[in-house]
Parts: sequence; structure tokens; C-alpha cells
Amino acid sequence: MTDDTTDADGDALDPDEVVERHENQLDDLLAEVDEPTPAEDDSTTLELAGLELSRRDFVKAGAATGAMAGLAGCSGNIGGGSNNTTSSPSGSSTPDHKVAPGEHDEYYGFWSGGQSGEIRVIGIPSMRELMRVPVFNTEAGRGYGYDDQTTEMLEEAGDLTWGDNHHPVLSETDGDYDGEYLWVNDKANGRIARVNLKYFETDAITNVPNTQAIHGCSVQSPDTGYVFGNGEFRTPLPNDGRDLDNPDEYVSLFSAIDPETMETEWQVKVDGNLDIVDTDKDGRWAISSAYNDEGGVTVSEMTRDDRDFVKAFDVPAIEEAVEAGEYEEVNGVPVVDGTQDSSLNQGDSPIVRYIPTPKSPHCVEVGPNGDYAFVAGKLSPTVTIIDIDALDSSSDPEDVVAGRPKVGLGPLHTTFDGNGHAYTSLFIDSQAVKWDIEAAVEAEQGSTDPVIEKQDVHYNPGHIQAVEAMTTDPDGEWLVSLNKLSKDRFLPVGPIHPDNDQLIHIGQGEKEMELVADHPAYPEPHDCVFAHRDKLDPATTWDKSDYEGEKEFVTQENSRVERTGERSVDVKTSSMRSEYGLKDFTVKEGDEVTLTVTNIEGVRDVIHGVAIPDHDVHLSIAPQDTREATFTADEPGVYWIYCTYFCSALHLEMRSRMLVEPRDD
Repeated sequence: MTDDTTDADGDALDPDEVVERHENQLDDLLAEVDEPTPAEDDSTTLELAGLELSRRDFVKAGAATGAMAGLAGCSGNIGGGSNNTTSSPSGSSTPDHKVAPGEHDEYYGFWSGGQSGEIRVIGIPSMRELMRVPVFNTEAGRGYGYDDQTTEMLEEAGDLTWGDNHHPVLSETDGDYDGEYLWVNDKANGRIARVNLKYFETDAITNVPNTQAIHGCSVQSPDTGYVFGNGEFRTPLPNDGRDLDNPDEYVSLFSAIDPETMETEWQVKVDGNLDIVDTDKDGRWAISSAYNDEGGVTVSEMTRDDRDFVKAFDVPAIEEAVEAGEYEEVNGVPVVDGTQDSSLNQGDSPIVRYIPTPKSPHCVEVGPNGDYAFVAGKLSPTVTIIDIDALDSSSDPEDVVAGRPKVGLGPLHTTFDGNGHAYTSLFIDSQAVKWDIEAAVEAEQGSTDPVIEKQDVHYNPGHIQAVEAMTTDPDGEWLVSLNKLSKDRFLPVGPIHPDNDQLIHIGQGEKEMELVADHPAYPEPHDCVFAHRDKLDPATTWDKSDYEGEKEFVTQENSRVERTGERSVDVKTSSMRSEYGLKDFTVKEGDEVTLTVTNIEGVRDVIHGVAIPDHDVHLSIAPQDTREATFTADEPGVYWIYCTYFCSALHLEMRSRMLVEPRDD
């Protein structure tokens, strides 16, 4: 079997052959699309919301960026090394993005870790990685997935070994970040997790019922009323073996999760595959991009038509339907029918409005003032601007489209500077494009006049985020382009390359964009979100009252061993520089041991680890924190316990012993 870049013998194809294969594939995909009449020169054209170019040119652009090498939009020095950081020119208004030793960044950046399952905390503008917060993955450095509490949380959330987190979102109060929580979705396994920003630690994971893949994730602005999750993959409901090969019966689910309890409150089933979601600034509308309204299961079926439907969910109307009992309960969750044929979508006040947009729209973002939602076309070079106020006042879905500027090839995501400008990533063109929002509303659809400038990025950008762009008051100084490919930008490290996160200065939108730095990123960060440092107040030590009644705060004087059963023992000990409260302890072969350890240090940044060789035990304990691990002492012998964090000059001598006596019976 061959792929798109090899022949039947597995040998690499000539680049022209790769282009031809991709061209032929696209010809097949679009064979049934109702296309315009060919031009007089008889060249076959594709026209989707302002795009008019030959299919061959379209495919060449896509193949060049994807299969052939992704060089579209790159400028200079392609084959050799490159200067990865650009200094500000003399007299430039660009502030220095370098942060001096001992100084702090102005913003926290939270990156989703993609297949790593983690959240990465990165300072802006330095782009220094500050911390990694494990979410759907185990992480020995933080003891996550090794202590009893986090192990149980991961097990109850499906007992899976990995997650594919995509869209981090921050809690809001009055439309601004309040620094309390971050949520992120797991596309691979249909989960949503919450990170407590007091401790930068995951404290809850919800396995969302009836879904396989949560893609879009958003909080309900302005006050985090719900956390919304878009179930991307269409399946039967319930997915219990019925309608296995009857795609007409498959649905996608839009889910509302209570941010405090992390319980799924209700779901709405819709036609098509849901993608990204954002909300207005008043708590009424949640707007989701979607694709495959054809209801297909193959590429050709899913891309047959030249339009798909954005779904605008009327949240209060859905709540009223739930309150009135107009739902079916599936696996304990009220599921409201929001499909186009539903009785709840007939008349002048549908619970879900279906808005036709150009082919396979990928994302949706709501602007800072809440007037418009912006939907990138992906297979159209346009961004559709939806008038949010018109969602309620207009009976014709077409009338809610306020504008549709032509911005470039492969638009994916849009962000904002708070000064009337939008910035959209162009995957195929490998560019970030800046355009004027009001000019786009006033211009004819398909006009390029609103475009102000374009900045080459390297290469193939996905998400693009300006600082605090998702709040009602963006700061608009810096922008980050999260590029899927890096290719020639860094030292080669084998066939799997890093991604490339590029820092761009936009200066409140009043100056030209300036690319100032490249930063390699471990594959594959998907999206990021920024908050000013003044909006967060992380703890530097644990507050033991936060776990009072759940775990004991073990002092040096109260360190002890308690036998709780014939084959069970509780071991409780303190830790401090450079000793454990118990110099040693004795258990019997086959005992289940529950080890409780408190770090009694009161000074920030003095972490103690607890590792027991041959027992897969590792605890990472911050000052004033307590952690527990349960394991079986299954073999007699002497087992040294040591600290894994270099905590003092006597770190290597910080030891205890577990003495496991042979059991006679």
C-alpha cells in the first residue's frame, strides 16, 4: 500500500508527482460540488466565497506547504542556517523581548501540550518555559499520577495513558481573567480538565458522557457560567452498538459542564461535526464552527458541498427546554434535540441557529466588544463575520453575516488587539494577516481592501493569539504564531522536528507587525492563552487548611507507623532538610503500605521528593503540602528511601529505610 509521497515500491516520488497526486485527489473530492461555469480559457476554477484560482494552483499551494516542504511564505535563507532571533533595529519602537536575569515577564502564557497531555507555562515576552503542569499524563517530576489522589483522579477519568489537549481557557469575572482556574479539553478521549491556578495543579477531570472527542472548549463569558465542550466525532446516541453503519443516525454533542462541580449539566445534539466554540460577552450565545454537514464518513463525502453550518446555541432557551423536560436522558445526562429537523428549531426562536458559511470552516472567535463572531473558511480565503445581535433579531440566517473579507489562503484562526484590528493565521500562505474589522463590515464581501499588512511566518501557522485577546480589553502588545512546521529554522534533531512558536510585536495595532523571535516547541502545542501577571496570585507554599480533613499534616514529632490490619500498615512521616521524620520503619512481606509524607518546610522553593526503589513510588512534595502513596511491600529486604529534589548540601544523605520482614505464614 502506498501513501501520497511514495510509489508502489515505497520509493519517494518526484515533487511534481506529489503535486499531481494531490491535485487528482482534490479533483475527486470536488467532483460533485456545484461549481461556477469554467472561464473562457477552459481552465477549471474553484470559487468559494471570493476564492478564484485554478485547482492546480490551489493544490500546488497546499502540496507545497504540506507534502513538498511547506515553503510558502518563507523569506530568504531557506536552505541554510537562519538567524532565529531578530534584534530591534536602531530607532525601532519595538520593546526588547528579552527579560534580564532576575526580572519577571509581564504575562503568563498557557500552552496546551497536545499529545503530551500537559499545560506548559511560558513567560511573555521572553518565551521562557516556566513550568509544565501535567493534566492527562503522568509526570514523575511533580509526582502526578504517583500519589493516591492524582492516581485516583486519572483512574476515575478513564484510566487512560495519554490525552491530546487542545484549547486552554481561563476563568472570567466581568469578562476579564480572574486568575482562579484554567480548563483544557482532551480531544482523544472526550474529557475536560480543570487546573487550579493557586497551585498550578490539575484538581479535576471530567469524562464527558456520550462523546469520544471534545475538540472546542470555552468558558461562558462574562462570569464562567459554564464550561462548554464541542464533541467533534459523530456517533449513534447512545453509542451502544445500534446504527453501526447508518451515518444518517450519527450526531455530534455540545456539552455544558458546571465549572465548580465539573458535572455535565446538559447536552445538545446537532447535525454535522462540531469544531471550535466561543461565546458572546453577555452569556447568551455559544457559537460553534462545524464541518461535514453532509453527514459523510469519508473525505469525499465530508467535503461534497460548498457550504457548512455554524451553530449558534441559545443558552437560555436550551436551559428552558431542559427545565421543561424537553429532552431524552442518555447515560444520566439530559440531551436536547438541536438538529435542524427538531421541533425545538421550528418557528422564530430556534434553540440552535444554523448559519451557512463557506466550505469546512475551522474556527470561531468572538471579538473583544462582543459585536461579532469571526469564522475562518479553511477551504475559502475568507473570514465570515457574524453579527451577534442579529442572531436574535433576524429570521433569515443569511442576514446575520455582516462581512466576509478575503484575507488569503488557508485562514484558520483569528485574534484581536483591542484597537479594531483582527489578525488571522493563513496556513497555506504561511502568513499572519492584519485587517480592519469595521472596514471589512463596510466593504463588499470578498474584498481585499480591509487587509492592512501580512507577516511571513515559518511555517504553516495554526492558532494565533495576541495577549489577552479573548477578554473584553486586550492588551495588544504581543502576538504569538503557533506554527506547525519549523524545517530549516533550528539545528536538525532527526526526522521529527520541533514546532516553531514565533513572537511578533504588534504594538497595540498602531505599527507594522515585527517578527522578533523563534522558539522551538516540543510537538505539538495546539493553542495558548495569556493573562497579565497582575491577574494571578499563585501560592508559594501550600495552605494546609486547603486539605484539612482529607490528609494529615504530619509533624516530625508525630511521625509513626500504625498497623491497621493483618496485611495493611499506615506509615506517616515528615520531611525537611535533610532528614525524614522516620529514620526507618518496618513492615512485613505482602503488607499494603499507605505512606503519608508532609513537607514541613515553610520556605518557598524547597521541594522534597520521596522515592522507593523497586516499588515505583515517587512523591514530589512542596512546602506545607502532604502527599500519600499506597503500594505493596511484596518482597522482603532493605529498601532505601531517598529525596529526588536537590534540597541542601546534605541532599545525598537525606535517607530513610523500609525494612520488609519475611512473613512466616
